[in-house]
Amino acid sequence: MPEQDLMLRQPETTATGATAPVIRALPANIEAEAAFLGAILIDNRVLEELGTPIRAQHFFEPVHQRVFERIVSLLDRNAVVTPVTLKPYFEADEALKELGGITYLAQLTADGQGLLAPRELAEQIYDLALLRELVSVGRNLVEGALDTSESVAPLEQIEHAEAALFQVAEGASSQNEASSFGQATNKALGQIEKAINSGGHIAGKTTGFTSVNDKIGGLHDSDLVILAGRPGMGKTSLATNIAFNCANRLLRDRVDGIDDKASVGAGVAFFSLEMSADQLATRILAEVAEISSEALRMGRLSRDEFQQLSFASQKLSELPLYIDDTPALSIAALRARARRLKRRHNIGLIVVDYLQLLQGSGRANDNRVNEISEISRGLKTLAKELELPVIALSQLSRAVEQRDDKRPMLSDLRESGSIEQDADMVWFVYREDYYIAAKEPKVPQADDDANVHDAHSAWAAEMERVHGIAELIVAKQRHGATGKVRLKFEAKYTKFSDLAQDDRGYGYD
Repeated sequence: MPEQDLMLRQPETTATGATAPVIRALPANIEAEAAFLGAILIDNRVLEELGTPIRAQHFFEPVHQRVFERIVSLLDRNAVVTPVTLKPYFEADEALKELGGITYLAQLTADGQGLLAPRELAEQIYDLALLRELVSVGRNLVEGALDTSESVAPLEQIEHAEAALFQVAEGASSQNEASSFGQATNKALGQIEKAINSGGHIAGKTTGFTSVNDKIGGLHDSDLVILAGRPGMGKTSLATNIAFNCANRLLRDRVDGIDDKASVGAGVAFFSLEMSADQLATRILAEVAEISSEALRMGRLSRDEFQQLSFASQKLSELPLYIDDTPALSIAALRARARRLKRRHNIGLIVVDYLQLLQGSGRANDNRVNEISEISRGLKTLAKELELPVIALSQLSRAVEQRDDKRPMLSDLRESGSIEQDADMVWFVYREDYYIAAKEPKVPQADDDANVHDAHSAWAAEMERVHGIAELIVAKQRHGATGKVRLKFEAKYTKFSDLAQDDRGYGYD
């Protein structure tokens, strides 16, 4: 670590009245680190019983970092770790020679004081590491604020500072920008184990639809999912259904005593740039209570329906679903709000309705394509930063309406090819009954000829075939095959649900 990073300079007034920098050491406790390492080397089980997520980069002394890393590596291989078994790995370590060479490893276990309070030592090492991260964030913030040599963008600096503070709050070190392949493998195995425990269907968060989960394996952390469709297809309804299903699954699992980490549900942040929070809540109430959303808006409820509504409202009072209906949000503001919700409520899914209503940084306002590209990249970055799936709704161009086959294609994504490029999955919602209903021929009268009656009968038969059936077209998927899933759609309640097994009609490329 460079010397300037180890010390913090602070102005001090001299005898002549001038100011001179005072050099203060960064917060650290080398003795606590040595005692903690000694405790592990005496009793390897100490590391298994810790409640603090301590890692090598939390140690201040570089030699201690390397020793701890080697200890963890050996324990992962079920080896017994002592100063003797560590010796071959550090015989050529020049920095260790300055501390006394191999004998320093033996000195770590000399008095065994660390065994008296290993948890407390680990907590102190961890807390001091976070304080050093705070010092680094503060120093960078001050330097950035004082530097006016380039364009001044205070809101952008605030966003960067908030992102850095979020990393500190999560215990992430800015010094640890790359993960070892072993760490990545362990994380991947954890996700696979979760999928096995769920019955072999879900590797991430649930959508609440068995047919969709079977197709995509659930919503994966760090993924950006684009959900697109023409107006009237029900994309907002589907997104609302998924948000409710995911949050409700977490609520049910908590009641059943299942730990949040083991649940396939999650707390959900819903950024509604088009509808107000109460409109969104009305949709969810209509779905749960199975009362027409139109009847809710008009207040045309029977006594029994009102009781159903009251019961549904009580049921949903604890739902971990957080709605932000702030209009005209910028991508920077959305990311800042999402970080706060992650920190305060540990959300595991974000829904944005919809992408085109977000604003860019302002630098690309003269070019809408560039602005949409910035927004889609920002949403993908957010998904990776918070390690959760982001579902962003998107409009489609009118090119769909010019074709005989109205099913959307990737080329129909509006305004920017970067949406397709940044997305891990692209879904299209398509309802054939919407288009067939618009083609209803003249309603036959008693005196009309047979052709009029036949035309309307043919239309009615076609309408009956497709009524209430929606297709979720998976046009892009990094984790598996593309294709389509058929769902049931009840427009009265704005509710999607699984079809009977025989009617699902999976399609594959």
